[in-house]
Amino acid sequence: MWTVVYMATDKENADKVVNALKEEGFLVKTKEIMKSKKRGCYIEILVPESEAEEAQKTILEKNL
Repeated sequence: MWTVVYMATDKENADKVVNALKEEGFLVKTKEIMKSKKRGCYIEILVPESEAEEAQKTILEKNL
């Protein structure tokens, strides 16, 4: 089962988080959940449930 570990508000930010997680060896998926002209887009960043806690720690340690 996949778990959301980060919600990005734009593609650039999502790519930065995804790349950082992949560099640390995490399996990562993204899912665009909303796209509008006014609010841009929201992108969920997901990892396997068993890796979620470590992925969140990595995100915090890297100040993403």
